[in-house]
Amino acid sequence: MKKIIFFLLTIVFVNHSFGQTKEKEHKVVFHLASSDTLVHKSLVKQLGNVLDYWKNAKIEVVVHSNGIVFMKQDEARYFKEIDALRSRGVVFAVCENTMKQRKLEKSQILTSATFVPVGLAEIVLKEEDGWSYIKAGF
Repeated sequence: MKKIIFFLLTIVFVNHSFGQTKEKEHKVVFHLASSDTLVHKSLVKQLGNVLDYWKNAKIEVVVHSNGIVFMKQDEARYFKEIDALRSRGVVFAVCENTMKQRKLEKSQILTSATFVPVGLAEIVLKEEDGWSYIKAGF
């Protein structure tokens, strides 16, 4: 009986020890609804900082409302940074509802974008799935 208890405790200890060496998966959803280019600059910097610290973090930026200019072909000031962040795994999800309200076509949005039907609903779904929420800005 003592051997069985010792064996079970050893299994629990080994599983617990190995479980702690595995890096926790970090999932963060950023919410961008501002047309302020200083907010955009801050967001780009924050995304880079998070990825520098957590190399394998899953990050999605949900862009809607006035934030849509961040992803518009003819207005995006940070398109190079957006492409670089996308190559590091960041997803830029543009709200189709905002696009419809502003009569925008997908061709007017940076090619690095993905599209979601409703930006706020996307944020809710991410939070329900355990993602951390950050409002872009300062």
